[in-house]
Amino acid sequence: MAPPAVQRLRQHRNDLLSTARLRKLFWRGVWGFVVTAWIWVLLLNATADFIQWLKIFGSMLAAYAISLFRPGEEEPRYGLDHEFAIDSDEFLPSIAGATDMTFLPGNQIRILNNGDEFYPAMLDAIEGAHRSITIEAYIYWAGEIGKRFALALAGRARAGVKVKILLDSVGSATISDEIVNTLKDGGCQLEWYHPIHWYTIDRVNNRTHRKSLIIDGRIGFTGGAGIADHWLGSAEDSDHWRDIQIRIEGSAVTPLQSAFSLNWLETTGELISGDDYYPRHKIAGRLEVQSILSSPETGSSTVRIMYYLSIICARKNIYIANPYFIPNDQAIDILLAARQRGVDVKIMVTGIHNDNMIARHNSTRLYGRLLEGGVEIYEYNRTMLHHKTMVCDGMWSTVGTTNFDDRSFAHNDENNICVYDSAFGSEWESIFLNDLKDCDQVKLHNWRNRGIWVKATELLMSLFKAQV
Repeated sequence: MAPPAVQRLRQHRNDLLSTARLRKLFWRGVWGFVVTAWIWVLLLNATADFIQWLKIFGSMLAAYAISLFRPGEEEPRYGLDHEFAIDSDEFLPSIAGATDMTFLPGNQIRILNNGDEFYPAMLDAIEGAHRSITIEAYIYWAGEIGKRFALALAGRARAGVKVKILLDSVGSATISDEIVNTLKDGGCQLEWYHPIHWYTIDRVNNRTHRKSLIIDGRIGFTGGAGIADHWLGSAEDSDHWRDIQIRIEGSAVTPLQSAFSLNWLETTGELISGDDYYPRHKIAGRLEVQSILSSPETGSSTVRIMYYLSIICARKNIYIANPYFIPNDQAIDILLAARQRGVDVKIMVTGIHNDNMIARHNSTRLYGRLLEGGVEIYEYNRTMLHHKTMVCDGMWSTVGTTNFDDRSFAHNDENNICVYDSAFGSEWESIFLNDLKDCDQVKLHNWRNRGIWVKATELLMSLFKAQV
């Protein structure tokens, strides 16, 4: 054992080393803290900058998305007076000039009520095709009727008929592989309108809502119905929709073919021409027909112009049947103005069987001003009502694909057929009045007392008003 003096020296040395070690550890800790603190400051600052940039980038994306869904057309704001009536000499030239769509003579039109009437007529026409078949459709879904159409179309393609089908990539997304394969294996050309890719995002909100079937360029079908099983039957229950198609024969088919041709050209780069698609038309009937084509590409909806001008020129009655009736303030104003000058205004909409509850809530939310102004509103409660028609003063009638809402007016490609004829108008009036038997009239008292939760839901749904 070392002497006590040596032990004390060693202990003193160890104490000094411990103190130095502690001092060193202390300053190392201080330095580590300083370094770590600066690292955290830098990280937090970088994170803050990243979050800030993320917010900016997110805001830019949101602004771009809003621009995509913003209506791309300008509705008329001036000239919506009613200086001349539907039965005046000024009406037809004004309608033709304002929409840039002329009236074509020598047409025959047959009204087809519900799937039991229009699907057999359409399939018969397909079977009788000799040269070409073109289809432009928002809805072609999987199911029984979809298979029947696919087999008929493939059969005609195998027989040498040129079959071109343009489907909306959103509306027809649920078509089955079986139907697609049947069509393609049969020799049909099937293309998709505005498929959704990152490089086509600027067109995502422009859909083709048209429903047209054109046979040999001579016979055309259009109206509210697509190709899906819920259009089968005769609107006998809630599983079978109420709808109307028309069969057109004559020169008025050409604009429908032109509409298909332009969208086909945009989609495929192929220009269709020649007698297979644009034959010379013989006189098929006595009706002069205006075929209105509407697209956001034109800047202002020609169908909206037609509707507004018809309403402001009506003097006796306006009967509108439309499943998604969501008028903006200007449309409400001209409907109220019509009522104030003594016009009988009746609106028929889809009631409890509406397939789009966002649209229904947006529609019912707007009933108030119309009801207060004397406009009569009827909800069709037998099944889903889906046709889009209007008849004014028993003379001027229109049927087509266009819903009375901003989506159809401002975002979709649509088509409407218009006729100025008392016998034809009387037929549409009879259909409208007959459908009233399956409606419940909306009363102002009931609308005002529809409940706070219903009103709150309507307010929430109003955020999506322009997109339904």
